[in-house]
Amino acid sequence: MSAEGPGEDGDGGDAAPLTPPADGGRVALTVARFVLKHVAFLLLTLLVVSFLVFTLNEFSPGDVARKLLGAYATQEQVDILTRQMGLDRPVLVRYVEFLDRIASGDLGTSTRFKVPVKDIIWSRLANTAFLAALAFACIVPFSMLLGIVAGMRESSALDRAVLMFSTVVASVPEFALGVFLVSIFVVALGWLPGTATMVAGGGWSVASQLVLPVAVIVLFDAGYVVSMIRASMVEVMQRPYIRTAVLKGMAFRRVVIRHAIRNAMINPVTVILLQINYLISGVVVVETVFAYPGFGRMMLEAALFKDIALVEVGALVAVTVAVLTQVLGDLAYRLLDPRLRS
Repeated sequence: MSAEGPGEDGDGGDAAPLTPPADGGRVALTVARFVLKHVAFLLLTLLVVSFLVFTLNEFSPGDVARKLLGAYATQEQVDILTRQMGLDRPVLVRYVEFLDRIASGDLGTSTRFKVPVKDIIWSRLANTAFLAALAFACIVPFSMLLGIVAGMRESSALDRAVLMFSTVVASVPEFALGVFLVSIFVVALGWLPGTATMVAGGGWSVASQLVLPVAVIVLFDAGYVVSMIRASMVEVMQRPYIRTAVLKGMAFRRVVIRHAIRNAMINPVTVILLQINYLISGVVVVETVFAYPGFGRMMLEAALFKDIALVEVGALVAVTVAVLTQVLGDLAYRLLDPRLRS
């Protein structure tokens, strides 16, 4: 049960922390230990992932030199280019050289886009981060509103409607949802453009190009988050301290705002923050459907073309984002639950 509940006088006062306050030295030591543990975990994860990606690229079907020269190049030409690129050397040797280049700030050159990796990956990552920020700004309030309203009155007509909506939108694949929205708003009504190239033209602004990609991400992702918040809200509304506050005469609205919402968000907050990882590296389907020049679409093209340098760096970026979102989730959990603050 949460550490927060109604006061003895029925005015809904906050309960005292379950643990005594720690001194400044203990707090600093706890924070330092927390940071060092997660930094070590991040570095170890990056090392393992980089080796796995490098090795899988080596044994995946297809030849880098053949893809660069084309299907009509002779085998002799392919062999010469393979030697020039150093791809005929052992995997471990090339992997150590790769780590040395990364440590020195050299991210390599993309064989797919014919530019240094740093010249393309950050711009594509910025595009995806912009799209993710817009979607996240819509997902959080939208999901909280529906989940809290539905969980307040379990089994009501509104609760059943919200539950059905979240189940449907979470079950429809992203590409199908994108095609469905394009069929309505692009083909049938002509209100919006069917692509999001981030270049104004053809009578469509950049803002109008972002409407459909953001809508697909919000609908698909919010369905799962709404279900999580609703389930947590239903559980909290059945707790003894909620019933006690209501029986003591506290206004139902005050009970919900002061006690139920905060306690109901302790578990879903981690799920919400983990959506950042999906919004950065998991929206490849949406970016492909709408021709959006983002990080996910770039990684798909690099993988199909066996662009080892770009795939390696992109994988490291994706893992970094994943670990950082986990850290943010842990911090948010500690802030919401007083029992974990010591």
